[in-house]
Amino acid sequence: MVNIPTRSGLSSWWRTELHQLDSHISSESVPKEADVVIIGSGISGASVAYHLLQQHKGANQPNITILEARQACSGATGRNGGHLKPDPYSSIGHYAAEESKKAKAAFDHLSNLGLKSVKRVSFSDEKEAEETSRVKGAKGCFSYETGHIWPYKLILHILSRCIDQGATLYTHTPAQSISPEKDNAGLWTINTPRGTVKAKQVVLACNAYTSAILPIYLSKFIPVRGVCCRIVPTHPVKRLTETYTLRWNDDEADYLIPRDDGSIVVGGGWRIYSHDTGKWYNNANDNEMIESVKEYFDDYMQRNFHGWEESGAYVDKIWTGIMGYSSDSLPHVGHVPGKPGQFISAGFTGHGMPQAWLSGKGVAAMISDGVSFAESGVPRIFQTTQARLDQDRNDMLEMIHPSYPRL
Repeated sequence: MVNIPTRSGLSSWWRTELHQLDSHISSESVPKEADVVIIGSGISGASVAYHLLQQHKGANQPNITILEARQACSGATGRNGGHLKPDPYSSIGHYAAEESKKAKAAFDHLSNLGLKSVKRVSFSDEKEAEETSRVKGAKGCFSYETGHIWPYKLILHILSRCIDQGATLYTHTPAQSISPEKDNAGLWTINTPRGTVKAKQVVLACNAYTSAILPIYLSKFIPVRGVCCRIVPTHPVKRLTETYTLRWNDDEADYLIPRDDGSIVVGGGWRIYSHDTGKWYNNANDNEMIESVKEYFDDYMQRNFHGWEESGAYVDKIWTGIMGYSSDSLPHVGHVPGKPGQFISAGFTGHGMPQAWLSGKGVAAMISDGVSFAESGVPRIFQTTQARLDQDRNDMLEMIHPSYPRL
């Protein structure tokens, strides 16, 4: 099934203070031609645009047009939990050592291999984990450096800088199709409701919606619906100072970040509705809530954190958003196979915030400097290839249905 963005999604808390560029349209019609057309205005698209302009600052700047189906940064980037959390001990272990099935085993194995990122991680066992983390019943606690941001504000600031440097932005202007081949002038044709724009280079930064424009990625990116909320205490409470991932088992986890105003942004609750795959799997409907999960977040902080029992914390706002899950659990970044001049940065499988920005920088280098993927700085396993497109696998279905045939 080909998925396209809904006309208007539920409003996330991040979008309560709208930027002046939120519904910006640079002109009545899109330009007839551009050096680069970027489809998508989230963190991936903004990164490509920003780095292209930075790499040619002051001279020979490319003519960049950014297309967005809805408001600026209204997709996954403007709807997630704002958590910049790399995973230096767990997920990478599955690629470095197949026997690392558990987080601690992966951590120990990678430490023995001398992986540098592991040195930045500390581990508290069951005797210390609950006191260290303040999480009730904690059995273990990994600690390492992360970050958290107001994603919408950051990306709109970056987009405004790009516009100041000459880029054009067209919100409410979905890319409807791309020509199957270049024209005689070597340009791709992108059709939109505001006219047609031709471009030397095209960047697909539209994550879960990629296959609607580029069918070769059909079944390679699966829209997965997630839930976030904002929880506000009504009584004085000892504030959290760290961000968290609360891992309940191998496949289920929540995450949360503390805000300067004392509120907490929490994402997750998947285990409440995971059995009903129609509510979240291959579902691009972000304009209505998954009702069954609302109750899960009531008293969330009181249930899980010491010191919050009398906080009176309540859910102030709850929303849903669409992530782009890759069928093999890895992003697709780089030159689109068989489409010279087309690039992709998508399929971040719920980990776009710590991975998409530098992936976009790598794509910009491939475009402007003509560097190879190997020289771009993007991890080798992220490279989009025909071999990956030819794979018949679906890691998400295999996880939720163990009997799913993996060929």
